[in-house]
Amino acid sequence: MRQVTVLGSCGAFPEPGRACSGFAVDWDGYRLVLDLGYATLPRLLTHWPDGAVDAVVITHEHPDHCVDLHGLFRMRFYGDSNGPRLPLYCPPGVLDRISGLEPDVDLETVFEVHSLPGSYQVGPFDLIGLSLPHYVPNAGVRLQADGITLAYSGDTGPTPALAELGRDADLFIVEATDRDGETSRLERNLLTSTEAGHWARRAGARRLMLTHFWPGNDRAASVAAAQLAFDGDVLAAEEDLTVTLGTTDH
Repeated sequence: MRQVTVLGSCGAFPEPGRACSGFAVDWDGYRLVLDLGYATLPRLLTHWPDGAVDAVVITHEHPDHCVDLHGLFRMRFYGDSNGPRLPLYCPPGVLDRISGLEPDVDLETVFEVHSLPGSYQVGPFDLIGLSLPHYVPNAGVRLQADGITLAYSGDTGPTPALAELGRDADLFIVEATDRDGETSRLERNLLTSTEAGHWARRAGARRLMLTHFWPGNDRAASVAAAQLAFDGDVLAAEEDLTVTLGTTDH
């Protein structure tokens, strides 16, 4: 089984029945989580009831991408887990942010922390974290194994680094915030869905998944806008959607 499941797809805060950014990757039984924003942990436990996770990757410290990491910490710290520390790959600000919620406990009793950006061997994956422009340090993530590539932008403004991040990816998950007034800003720190399509095309990705939708946005309109710039398959991240890696079936 080689697949990625959407835990959450909203930016900023979750719409009713949804969650913020999060993805669960299952690669032949190796379980890796990409981001854990608001309301993602209960969804993770719905798919993996035993709570067994092999590695966690957090792109940046904004709570819509990392706050449920605190819940995962508490589940491990107060639960029955006697296993090794959980590998956590993230920019330094993530642990600082979560530590503010748990100042009397050392988070590294649970997490084995590795700094992003950087390159690592993570289970079956070659993991590459690339710095991308955002309001705080953000690392786009590229996972490669057996000739298959999954890439994820986290949050980012327009940058040629996106073409490198998603180069020939089987699936490129790209934020498409479509926030009013974003394109008029002098310093860009988020993308529109049209821009997501543009960078997926520049990268030569085979499939594009849009995510990080601003609450209330018309997701069908976002997909249609991305399709104007990208001629491959365009998906909208929807909670509990599972996409098989290495094939166009989903």
